[in-house]
Amino acid sequence: MSRPAGTLALASLMTMLCAGSPVAAQDTDGEVAVARDLTAVIALQGLPCGQVVNASQQAENDYVAACENGDRYRVFVTKEGRVVVEKID
Repeated sequence: MSRPAGTLALASLMTMLCAGSPVAAQDTDGEVAVARDLTAVIALQGLPCGQVVNASQQAENDYVAACENGDRYRVFVTKEGRVVVEKID
């Protein structure tokens, strides 16, 4: 059984977040790459955000992202490797 394409894309993005992507290596500020990757993960989930303006790492594979529209999300990977995006009230 194959995973849906969206799940694979999310997993790829989270892998880049965790392992560092070639794009991140080119940025003078790694936080810019993390914010860009989190923006993509949130958008792929179909959630409103616009652009991530601030991100903080809570633990390995676990971030809190603040969006330009004021929404905040927790983006993390479960033990099973599933990417989860939860809105924070």
